[in-house]
Amino acid sequence: MLGRLTVDALPFYSWVAMSGALVTVLGGLMVAAGLTWFRQWGNLWSEWLTSLDHKRIGIMYVALAMVMLMRGFIDAIMMRSQQAVSLNSDGYLPPDHFDQIFSSHGTIMIFFMAMPFLTGLINIVVPQQIGARDVAFPFMNSVSLALTAAGAGLVLVSLVIGKFSTAGWTGYPPYSGPEFSPGVGVDYWLWAVLISGVGSTLTGINFVVTILKKRAPGMTLMRMPLFTWTALCTSVLMTFAFPALTVAAGLLALDRLLGMHFFTNAGGGNMMNYVNLLWMWGHPEVYILILPAFGIYSEVVATFSAKRLFGYTSLVYATASIAVLSFTVWLHHFFTMGSSANVNAFFGIATMIIAVPTGVKVFDWLLTMYRGRIEFRPPMLWTLGFIVTFVIGGMSGVLLALPPADYLMHNSTFLVAHFHNMLIPGALFGYFAGYMYWFPKAFGFALDERWGVRSFWCWLIGFYLAFMPLYVLGFMGMPRRMEHYNIALWQPYLIVAALGAVLILIGIIFLLVQLVVSVRQRQGSLDRTGDPWNGRTLEWLTSSPPAPYNFAVLPDVRDIDAFHDMKARGVAYRKPDHYDDIDMPKNSAAGAFLCAFAFLLGFAMVWHIWWMAILFAAATGIVIVARACNDDAEYRLSAADVAAIEDRRYQALANAARMRPTTDQIFANRPLQEGST
Repeated sequence: MLGRLTVDALPFYSWVAMSGALVTVLGGLMVAAGLTWFRQWGNLWSEWLTSLDHKRIGIMYVALAMVMLMRGFIDAIMMRSQQAVSLNSDGYLPPDHFDQIFSSHGTIMIFFMAMPFLTGLINIVVPQQIGARDVAFPFMNSVSLALTAAGAGLVLVSLVIGKFSTAGWTGYPPYSGPEFSPGVGVDYWLWAVLISGVGSTLTGINFVVTILKKRAPGMTLMRMPLFTWTALCTSVLMTFAFPALTVAAGLLALDRLLGMHFFTNAGGGNMMNYVNLLWMWGHPEVYILILPAFGIYSEVVATFSAKRLFGYTSLVYATASIAVLSFTVWLHHFFTMGSSANVNAFFGIATMIIAVPTGVKVFDWLLTMYRGRIEFRPPMLWTLGFIVTFVIGGMSGVLLALPPADYLMHNSTFLVAHFHNMLIPGALFGYFAGYMYWFPKAFGFALDERWGVRSFWCWLIGFYLAFMPLYVLGFMGMPRRMEHYNIALWQPYLIVAALGAVLILIGIIFLLVQLVVSVRQRQGSLDRTGDPWNGRTLEWLTSSPPAPYNFAVLPDVRDIDAFHDMKARGVAYRKPDHYDDIDMPKNSAAGAFLCAFAFLLGFAMVWHIWWMAILFAAATGIVIVARACNDDAEYRLSAADVAAIEDRRYQALANAARMRPTTDQIFANRPLQEGST
């Protein structure tokens, strides 16, 4: 009846596992209690979970990412503390549990923290940046969020019922095969990745179509903001790369479930085919994570340097070049496989070449800041911290592009340091910059800057303490994923790395404090104009938070920095002569049901509860068919209603103008840079 599910699935095997399960359960109960106490269940359902508004979907993505960041970081600090104390001892983590932790840490941070974070920011910002009222497929957007949340739920429930994979976040055979991993851990990993991967593929398709087909009049491709360009390239990568991951995970699931031999050498398969398929997704995935951050840095540097972005055209071509080249370098992840010298040489050279457009971007950002009026606000601090730190990681990547050097340092802590050097300053710092930069646009009030600065310094210093010692340990020959060791020279470096992790933990706490303080003091930091930073792109033309339709009248774009150009011409806040009716998507509960059904389907497949799997597969199909047959999926907002909303907006602008200089005065006091418009 319940397949493999028995009482032994409860985490009684370790006090650490039991503690993690209790924290997860108590955290969920506290959230439920808070919603009940403040009577917010109805509001959560009607205004959020069933919403097809791209901005609210984006906010829910970011909220999911923040929750998973805290969950994934708990794994990180447990690993670092274990290694700091496990010289000639077993430490406090059993080996099997340590293996689960490094597997879940990588899985959570890649699939369920970074992917939702970047997808959320793209959802919030891109339609506004291109002057659109919505994404191309609003319901598909809701389904993408549902599948991502369902996959995250499977990872979280593995803490409470059963165990997670011990085969690493990449799931390499034969470790992930039934011979070495007969339990449910790899199945949790597989179904979480399969379900969320479909959601990411749908997101890629949605935003490719949105950006290509929904741009405002006059916004040609070469007038799009850099963040939109990076979102377009990221969406193309998601569309073409994630199917490779889906195929690899699906074939591995067939090996485990039906005894097939796609990746079983003894049965006529080849486990290196899995590695190739995984990294055909995996290396484009690195740029899926980093390219949106590059777009954020471009927006932040231009805004807080009060200058047009230097080398716009070169930045566009560099972004497109990175997207294309990212599909040509996957084999550098396994130079040690035994390929021929010519094959290794090709992928080594391609890896070095991809560093060139990245270097172009860094120089363009530096030249944008040159002779600019730089304001050291928190988003700009994250950007400056990225530039310095990312260059170090880039140089270590070029070193690893040399096959002989990679042979020496493969699977060492040097590789761990390089990978985190790319993704923490390269991607996560960018997401934090975007989070603080666009927060007033999403919620109508700014985040407290003092706590933002404190968090930044904790993250930056903590990163250097946590990962620079790992470069040294890699040269000293320390393999990664070691649960205990007997070489005393390693321990001081591991203690420093653990202290760095503690400092990063303080940085995460400061982010939470910043949010709480900002909410409590929001009346003093309201954004009544929609343009708190004197921005340059179209999202700052909308109110904060924006109306459901974003733009009552679609803007007419005449320059790269469209909003800056409109302010310079004095037309940014010109009231339209009339308004038209606007069609908007109705809320739909189908996405929320698909989230629940996908989670339960995945859970049933993990535990081989076949009746449950059939039931929820059928329920999923019924929901999809019912939604496809629903022709009443939109409502019409009348011109009179639009006019009433816009009148309130213009009244708020007029009130704000009495408290700060007018647009004309701003431009009179802050003359344009030479060569700018």
